[in-house]
Amino acid sequence: MVQITENAGTQVKKLLERDGRDGLYLRLAVRGGGCSGFMYALEFEITPADEDKVIEMEGVRVLLDPKSKILLSDIILDWYDGLDGSGWRWNNPNATGTCGCGESFSI
Repeated sequence: MVQITENAGTQVKKLLERDGRDGLYLRLAVRGGGCSGFMYALEFEITPADEDKVIEMEGVRVLLDPKSKILLSDIILDWYDGLDGSGWRWNNPNATGTCGCGESFSI
């Protein structure tokens, strides 16, 4: 099952507040591309598609399409903020390889 950490949930809520639109969902998705074959995607959407799985965690409504649900099973999405920068951290136990920057992965 997909998980988002408390830090990630807090960051998503900050972004939603900054966006200003009510009722948005966070889509976690996988797109083809990048050095390793697949890239992670985060997007805000107004309406889920019929085939989407909707999960609520850390106060955020998350959307997963069927393909992404399979590729992201057991993933943990985290937000880090430190002296060396900040950003999303994808902990994907299903990935067999990643690129140097961590933006793409292979299975």
